[in-house]
Formats: sequence, structure tokens, C-alpha cells
Amino acid sequence: MRVLVIGSGGREHTLCWKIGQSPLVQEVFCAPGNGGIAQDAICINLAADDIAGLARFAKDNVIDLTVVGPEAPLVSGIVDAFQAEGLAVFGPSGRAALLEGSKAFAKKMMHACSIPTARFGLFTDAGSARSYIQEADFPVVVKADGLAAGKGVIVTSSREEAFAALDEVMVKKAFGDAGSTVVIEERLTGEEASFIAVCDGEHIVALASSQDHKPALDNDEGPNTGGMGAYSPAPVVDSATHDMVIERILHPLVSGLRAKGITYRGVIYAGLMVTESGPKVLEFNVRLGDPETQPLLMRCTSDIVPVLLEVAKGGSIKGMEFEWAAGPGVCVVLASGGYPGPYDKGRVISGLGQAERIDGVKVFHAGTRLQSGSIVTSGGRVLGVTAVDNDLKAAIDKAYRAVSLISFEGMHYRRDIGHKALKRLS
Repeated sequence: MRVLVIGSGGREHTLCWKIGQSPLVQEVFCAPGNGGIAQDAICINLAADDIAGLARFAKDNVIDLTVVGPEAPLVSGIVDAFQAEGLAVFGPSGRAALLEGSKAFAKKMMHACSIPTARFGLFTDAGSARSYIQEADFPVVVKADGLAAGKGVIVTSSREEAFAALDEVMVKKAFGDAGSTVVIEERLTGEEASFIAVCDGEHIVALASSQDHKPALDNDEGPNTGGMGAYSPAPVVDSATHDMVIERILHPLVSGLRAKGITYRGVIYAGLMVTESGPKVLEFNVRLGDPETQPLLMRCTSDIVPVLLEVAKGGSIKGMEFEWAAGPGVCVVLASGGYPGPYDKGRVISGLGQAERIDGVKVFHAGTRLQSGSIVTSGGRVLGVTAVDNDLKAAIDKAYRAVSLISFEGMHYRRDIGHKALKRLS
């Protein structure tokens, strides 16, 4: 088989690396890729949103399977375009991808399907939104409705902070048109977790549990980012919680979408808050998480290609499953100085080879490019240093040992990835 992965981040690097291990696969291409992906796939100079160009490439190069990594092309309907050309592509349709493309649509689906979530209101004008905040008897989260690269969510602790967040999103348009509609919802308390599964329109195959770390700084402080690190499995998702997510969240969602004429095929990602009364949905995504994919696929011992291909071809994944190493995986994201705000590019990265010589470590590239023979920074999240070991503390220590060998000007990272799990396990 010849496989095309679309995207240029850490998730896509991990997919290229894992797919390339399949005995079914002869060649892996990635569009557009990055400086690290070039070591594991043939990079193609086509943007992830160049849907017509990507479809032409897939046809001209007899691509047997295309795997779409990021959310933006999914929301733009890349799957529909590929299917119209008779191409096998893994991912949800444009209508199904509205689950991530519109937080308002997702909230309406949760309400219609009786899926546990926070109390909320939807607003298209700032005046009504301010009134809702003024009258709310609970702390709130302000969310831009549309895509904002994982940064359109502002968690507040007071009315003053909430009003300021609303102005940022709706008045100052910090996230552009994504903030034309806002979701204002109750700020839930508990512990967050990521629950990721593959769906064929009816049947669901869950991946192992994981936990992301969204805030930029230690102790969950600072602004939200696309994710500063992750680990798998997440002890907060015990077997009872796992079953509850399948039965009370994912199956009702898939059935509810089907009732609206939407057959959901691809990845469903439920961002959860595990509360005292059980798991509640913070958001739905329509693709693999980044950086959760890194520790997840490092732990996955089975070939993922048969499952992806079956979904892409419209088949059934009933009875199929993924297999997992018993030991945990940990990913620490190395980011550019200033991220998630403005940051410099073109900083030379050193120590990559030394870090990857540690057994059980893989450095996945997110925002890098090759320049004059050197790997340099080209994005906010630059690298995902990922390690596996027999227990969580050993995996965390190994990941940070690898981190200590890597450097670039302005590099910053969280130093507490996985600490919540250590506390829970102790």
C-alpha cells in the first residue's frame, strides 16, 4: 500500500512513523510534512488545505489510503472531495466535522442526545452574552464557536475576567470570525481526560485513555495552548468511567448524528472533565489529539492500518481492537518562547540525536523545518519528546532526561507533565 498523511504537526509525524511500521505499507507520503517527518516519510510540497491539489496527487500517485490529521481540512470537506473522486480517505465528512468546527453545533447535539455536559448559553451578540454572565450563579468558560487552533477557550474565575474574555473574543476578534458566535458555559471542576475512539458509523473501537495539559505553565497556570504534554493511560479513567463514556456519550452521539442523516466515520475525541458525578463533555474533536497521539501510538503494539483502511472503505470494525503495551507513555512538548503568543522562528535546534539514542525515546517534530542542513524552529509547539517505560515515574524521568539534551533559543516547556497521575497512583 501507498499511504498519504495530511498535515505538518506532531500528530502527523507520529502517524507517519506508526503507519510506516505496518507490513501492509510500502510507502508513506506526507503533505506538507516538516523537518522531522522527512525522516519517516516522503514530504510533498502541498498545503493541508489545498484539497484539489491533494486529491490530484492521490489519484496521480495511486494512493491507497489517505489519513487526514488536522481539523481544518476535515471541516472544509476534504473527505467529501476525496470520496467524490473514488479515493479511500480516513476521516469524517464535512457535516460530521461540524462537531469540532462549531462548538455551538456540538453543544446542541449534546443537549439533543442527553449527553452530560456543562450548563451553557449560545450568543451572537455581546450584549446578550454579558447579561448571561451577569446573571450566572457559577464561574464560566468563554469559547469561540469556530476553529481557533486549540486556543479559543478562555477559563475565567470572576465576572470581571469573564467580561474581559468576552470582549477579547467578540469585540476585539482575537480569534477572527471564529468568535462571531460564543458559547458561555459553566466552569466544571474535576480532572480532565481525553477519550479517543474510532467509529465506522455504528461500531466504536476505543483507544487507551490519555490526558492532555492545555495551560502553558506548570500547575495548570497561564493561557490555554494547543497542548503542552500528555501521558497515557490516564488513571482518572477507570473501567467504570470508560464504560460510561462509551454508553452515555459516544453511542448516543453517533445515534443522534445518524438520526440527522450524518454517518460518522473517523476519530471521535471526547474532551472530558471527570467530576464527582461522572464524566462530562467539555468538547468534541474530530481527529486524533495532539499531543495525546504521541504517547498513545508509542504504546500501541498493533498495526493501526487495518482499522483505518476499513473505516475509509466504508466497512465494519466490529470485533477489531487495538493492543497496548502495559507500560505508560509520556510526551513533553518543547515550545518556542512566547507561545501561545507571538514567537520567533528559525532557531537552530541541537541535541536531537543524543535524545533519541535513549532507549524508549522518540522525538516527534511539530513545528520544524530543514534549513541549510540544520533543523530549525518554525512553529509554536516545536517538538514532542516522547518516552515509554515500565511505570509512570520511569517514563516521566526518561522523557525529561531526553528533554535535558535538547536546546534552542527561547525553548520553554512544562516541568510537571504526568504529576496529576503520580498523585492519583500514590
